[in-house]
Amino acid sequence: MGEWKRDRIGASLRGENPTVMRRLTAGFANIGDAQFLPGYCVLLVDTPGVQRLTDLPRRRRLHFLSDMDVLGEAVERVCARRDPGFRRVNLEILGNTDPYLHAHIWPRYDWEPPDIVGRPVWLYPVERWSDPATALGAAHDDLRAELTAELDLLRS
Repeated sequence: MGEWKRDRIGASLRGENPTVMRRLTAGFANIGDAQFLPGYCVLLVDTPGVQRLTDLPRRRRLHFLSDMDVLGEAVERVCARRDPGFRRVNLEILGNTDPYLHAHIWPRYDWEPPDIVGRPVWLYPVERWSDPATALGAAHDDLRAELTAELDLLRS
């Protein structure tokens, strides 16, 4: 595991997190490590030690939620252009595994298995999360570039 994965927020602040696409107002827009649903992104809070949305002052909370909205819209636009099977985007703030504030931006597709497509992404088999065939890599450079450009367009 890359050392940066042990402290994703610190690595983002130091410019060492290779998944960061852009720094936003209250967080970092990252392309996800697993791309079995192409376009998956994560918004990381930019303040170390923040575990919950309510740990932020109200103004920063609103900035974080606005960043989540912008990243979600970027994922929606890019995935809809790239795949006719695109359905929608799911936005989730969970924090049950990683103890820092972050939001998952999941594109959902019509081609997903029928027993999962209408249910939470977390019901996918655990093997999908670490499958080398869909792990973030050079094959996702174009997707990453499109997502970054869309973020820039939405924020201009």
